[in-house]
Amino acid sequence: MLGWTKISRSLYSVAPPWANLDISRDCWEWGLEHRTEFYVRAYRYFSTALPKSLVQHRLYFSQDQRGFGEDAFHSLWYQLFINFRPRKVLEIGLYRGQTISLWTLIARQLRLDCAVYGISPLTADGDSASNYLKTIDYEQDIKSHFNHFQLPLPNLCRAYSTDATAHAFITSEAWDWIYIDGNHDYEIAKQDWNHCSAAVKSGGLIIFDDAALYSGYHAPAFAFPGHPGPSRLVQEIDKNQFQEILAIGHNRVFLKK
Repeated sequence: MLGWTKISRSLYSVAPPWANLDISRDCWEWGLEHRTEFYVRAYRYFSTALPKSLVQHRLYFSQDQRGFGEDAFHSLWYQLFINFRPRKVLEIGLYRGQTISLWTLIARQLRLDCAVYGISPLTADGDSASNYLKTIDYEQDIKSHFNHFQLPLPNLCRAYSTDATAHAFITSEAWDWIYIDGNHDYEIAKQDWNHCSAAVKSGGLIIFDDAALYSGYHAPAFAFPGHPGPSRLVQEIDKNQFQEILAIGHNRVFLKK
């Protein structure tokens, strides 16, 4: 299976001259109708069109269990920064800091003044779907990765997303976007949604991780379709309040109307 995964991944990364690699905003609506094909575009975009510094960032976090995710997600975040140019962003669930350090790196590259925040207990506590390394000081680990890329340190709230401290932190700001990437159990993800959907500003974004099980997306052999909890929750989102505008793999982006 491992051999096939390597072979299939290399085939997907090959981009012949005639391949359509466009993942600009003009193509997002098409991508929602052709989720698997659009994922392949984003994956190929990573290796052919993404700035080298962002590719190097992904390669760094791909080593030594530093991060989860997929190459195509770096393409997603780059497109979101280009199109929305956020000033204040929040991630719930940090693990070892791959996403928040990527945001900081992209903001630096685009010369954008963007404040990056994160909520995490900074422990190895998992959920019914995930287990994490228990031998790491997560706070120091995240700082070491930021220092590796010579990035300013992020603003961290050390708490579970269900804690009153986290709720107050979320509701204290009007966010340009919030990435819900914490506990994958349905009840916890629903609580995160309830708080975050109220706190993100009009025209802002909620991005859900691991949420594509029931979307029609068929993950390639080297990719992951998502978990039941977040995938169920996004099915319940009120389309009168939030519109899905972009999906790359199991990451799905909703715009607050």
